[in-house]
Amino acid sequence: MNSLIDDVKMAWNKPNNGLTQIIIINVVVYVFLGLTAVIATFSGLDQYFKILYRQFSIPGDFNEFIFKPWTIITYAFSHSLMDFFHILFNMLILYWFGRVFVDYLGSQKMVNLYIMGAIAGAIVYLLAFNLLPHDRIPVGSYMVGASAAVYAISVAAATLVPDHTFYMLFFGPVRIKYLVGISIFLSLLGSIGSNAGGNLAHLGGALIGFIYIKQLQSGNEMGVWVFKSMEFVKSFFIPRSPIKVSHKSKNTAKTAKKGAGRVDQAEIDLILDKISEKGYDSLTKEEKQKLFNASKH
Repeated sequence: MNSLIDDVKMAWNKPNNGLTQIIIINVVVYVFLGLTAVIATFSGLDQYFKILYRQFSIPGDFNEFIFKPWTIITYAFSHSLMDFFHILFNMLILYWFGRVFVDYLGSQKMVNLYIMGAIAGAIVYLLAFNLLPHDRIPVGSYMVGASAAVYAISVAAATLVPDHTFYMLFFGPVRIKYLVGISIFLSLLGSIGSNAGGNLAHLGGALIGFIYIKQLQSGNEMGVWVFKSMEFVKSFFIPRSPIKVSHKSKNTAKTAKKGAGRVDQAEIDLILDKISEKGYDSLTKEEKQKLFNASKH
């Protein structure tokens, strides 16, 4: 058991691995809710578990949602306990398309879009529940699942590199633009089926994924607010190291000047980590110059 926990910690603590962290959160929530459901059932506490589960599920009724605003995010890290394939397929698709996204745009942008895709899907679901006839989306409906966020990542990857190819069993090489196109079409068909709300949420996530890439290509990073919000929350749990003030002597200044042209490998590693996390365009002019200088050594 300790080995498993250590493996999870190692996977979590790797730098620039937002994709892995999101998958871990989804799996941990699924395992936690699953074990809690089993314990509650055998203990005769089913009603209490339902209350707990509702804290992770977004309600369609807006009058209920306003008392559970956090569910606009938590639903995207929760899945149906009665359908293991729900979380399995979501995490597999997230991993496949997320890897493509991260390779081109970095880890942080992927996290930003995951959250925005979840919010977009939730908004569409709430609108659908409150505007469509209730024979389409029954009263008392709730939604869980990462699908809307996964659609955002998938559509973003297909919009960015539409001709990127996956090699699929029985089908061979398939361009991701076709895979995503088929998925969107199936969600359109599903919008008139029994899971109308969920499929419309998929389309909401898909739309924000497309808009995100188009805006990014125009020089506008729509997800900055997500990153800043996460940093703000982290600031309450991770204390900042105190700022140290040092005074340089003349001799030290001369030495620093002589070594100005030398490459600091640790600094280069940090720059490379930043590229992996946020993409090359996130570098400052000074960082780009240092990277260029290092390539000449």
